[in-house]
Amino acid sequence: MKTGISLYFSNGVEKNEAMIRKAQKAGIRYAFTSMHIPEETGIDYKRDARKLLEQCRDAGINLIVDVSPVTLEKLGCTSFDELLSLGITYIRLDFGFTAEKTVALSEKFHIVFNASTISQEDIQDWAAAGADFTRFAACHNYYPKPYTGLSLDRVKEMNQRLKILGFTTMAFVPGNAGLRGPLCEGLPTVEEHRFSRDEVLLHMLELYQADSDIVLVGDNDVTEEVWTQVAALSKGYVALHADILPGYEFERAIIHHDRPDSSEYVIRSQESRFNCRDRVVAADTAGDLSDQRLAGNICIANEAYLRYMGELEISRVDMPSDPRVNVIGQVAGKDRKYLPYIREGLGFYLCPADGQ
Repeated sequence: MKTGISLYFSNGVEKNEAMIRKAQKAGIRYAFTSMHIPEETGIDYKRDARKLLEQCRDAGINLIVDVSPVTLEKLGCTSFDELLSLGITYIRLDFGFTAEKTVALSEKFHIVFNASTISQEDIQDWAAAGADFTRFAACHNYYPKPYTGLSLDRVKEMNQRLKILGFTTMAFVPGNAGLRGPLCEGLPTVEEHRFSRDEVLLHMLELYQADSDIVLVGDNDVTEEVWTQVAALSKGYVALHADILPGYEFERAIIHHDRPDSSEYVIRSQESRFNCRDRVVAADTAGDLSDQRLAGNICIANEAYLRYMGELEISRVDMPSDPRVNVIGQVAGKDRKYLPYIREGLGFYLCPADGQ
């Protein structure tokens, strides 16, 4: 999964440098910044922006910068070509650029637009000018003012319309630490996310399922727990706390991935049968866990399931018992909310439940 952060010049060089170090450690590859924030005054953009670009470049992070003629002046540049020499590869364009100018810039930069303002007429004009839409990205705004954000359905609708043309899509979730002022009420794309800011991972998963390619944290920071979750997500998996019966701990040794042909009933591990190839899984005759497969139960096919023996599943919903399936544990209650989003190749790792 592609993840990102936001960086603000008003935070100062040291704080941004610390944020970049955390992001690099977490495998984050994108960052957004703006030079048009009214509250930011008295900033030497020429000095600080060049420093920020250098730090992001060294950390392997693509910095997305909103650009206008005023931006060039703030950076001490006289042309867009000079932005390339600074290491800027993603530019977010404001109004006032012709289709021809936009397409010409896209040959050198990845062009980012406000997803909500891309019209059908814009698309037609860009296409007529010879646009390669794989060089274009649609980035949804974040909304500091409460009750002004979008719905998740609206985000998905816009994403699907643009992705089919080749656009990369981006959106923001609010942070749960270091909320950015002056309102300090979160910086979400989706309004509902503002009111449950501690659910950063869940919000990111919802936006990925809504066809967002890159999800960025809009606020200044997140908690250490969320940094750990984002690091896992950047590597393509979700950590699930789980209890597992003795004798089946070997399932914790690998990162599992749901099959691309996802089932609505179970998460099916692609790797589990290979992981279990040297073991015989006998049927569970104890009966204490096998009466019913409940949502969140971790199951493994036993030898009675023939060639499916060893396949690990996690139940998404309650299902009847099956003597060919052993229930070997369950996902902790706090993590079951992630199960609907682990699909189509997304990975999961079974880590010990709290206190184990």
